[in-house]
Amino acid sequence: MAGSARRRIWGWWFYDWASQPYSTLLLTFIFAPYIKDLVGDGTAAQAAWGYGVGTAGIVIALLAPILGAVADKSGHRMPWIILFSTFYVAGASGLWLANPESFNLWLVLFFFGLGMVGLEFTTIFTNAMLPDLGPRDEMGRISGTGWAFGYIGGLIALVSMLTLFAEGATGTTLIGIDPLLGLDPALREGTRFVGPFTALWYALFMVPFFLWVRLPRHPARATVRQSLAEALPDFRATLARLPRTPSLAAYLASSMFYRDALNGIYVFGGIYAAGVLGWSVIQVGVFGILAVIAGAFFSWVGGQADHRFGPKPVIVFNVIVLTLVGIAVIFVSREAVFGIPVAPDSNLPDIAFYILGAAIGSAGGALQTASRTMMVRQANPARMTESFGLFALSGKATAFLAPISIGIVTDVTGSQQMGITPLVVLFALGLFLLLFVRADGERADRWTAS
Repeated sequence: MAGSARRRIWGWWFYDWASQPYSTLLLTFIFAPYIKDLVGDGTAAQAAWGYGVGTAGIVIALLAPILGAVADKSGHRMPWIILFSTFYVAGASGLWLANPESFNLWLVLFFFGLGMVGLEFTTIFTNAMLPDLGPRDEMGRISGTGWAFGYIGGLIALVSMLTLFAEGATGTTLIGIDPLLGLDPALREGTRFVGPFTALWYALFMVPFFLWVRLPRHPARATVRQSLAEALPDFRATLARLPRTPSLAAYLASSMFYRDALNGIYVFGGIYAAGVLGWSVIQVGVFGILAVIAGAFFSWVGGQADHRFGPKPVIVFNVIVLTLVGIAVIFVSREAVFGIPVAPDSNLPDIAFYILGAAIGSAGGALQTASRTMMVRQANPARMTESFGLFALSGKATAFLAPISIGIVTDVTGSQQMGITPLVVLFALGLFLLLFVRADGERADRWTAS
């Protein structure tokens, strides 16, 4: 492989490295449990978090495929990545405002949603670059290694936060020191620094991406203004063509459910552990380290399995695993583990949740890397960015469903454990729809005809 080709792949991998801490630090293991601390009640925090994240999901679902169509027509991708990178950085930075003395939940959720929109939209455009990075039979390895590389970045970022900045109940970090930079533990500045830290991490490690990723610019069929005007009609036409591409339609529907469920596990895992098991931010962070290590390794393993067997068997296996894990999580609490009563001071619930967290990280990592290579197999090569916009739509069209349904069920039942049950239903629906997905997608002549 030529040096320029290797640099392009490494540059593309750096996007995963740069962006992954938003999911690891903010969505799951540091900031979400901190929100529970501020709200003061795990059930109320889980409901509010569900409504906030669900609202951001609606925005992403509405705009993602339209932006993809604009990028395909105009031939531009990098300007959109730069634009939405500013959303990512601004949103993450704004989380510093989650001051316990002047806490405004809705302002914090706005900034979190802004950053999440930036993360999802930059991902659309970077994922659409995957077919340009190597031959079709290498897509699994390239995707899997990139996802594993991203998990390693998330792990380093998480360990850095826990050991150097995020304060525990004693006001010190995981290694027993005061937060660096003179951050005040009384105002939770060490934990709140996770927002600016995530923004700085992204800005620094996107530099290799912008320096090394030099892919051929796709021929422009229209100006950006024309593309914007034509995007909505084109999107309607794309949806109208879906019945003629049943494998693509089935895959989009399947991924709509199983990825929504997976995101639900990520979004609510930290809040669930904090509320049900009473874990501190530090404990949730240690849980995160284990999950991220497992995710990094099994993302790579998933990429190798994808290369050998194709993405569909990898997806089916991991959706089954996550369905079983979702059921198991419901039966872990301070009072009982899988129906067996335990003493109040027992460590068994913690051990069980650590094991389940490792399983979530393992299956989730492999599932995500196989999902984007499956999308390459299903997509129209001439409309790759639009197709990944549809992929984002399928991941977000019901992205409000998991968090909002969790919020509603949690409110109605008054139980965080019962609030997780919608995830099991979503995984099961995704698994059923995979039965109608062809491993290699539509025939080439069908794409030519459309």
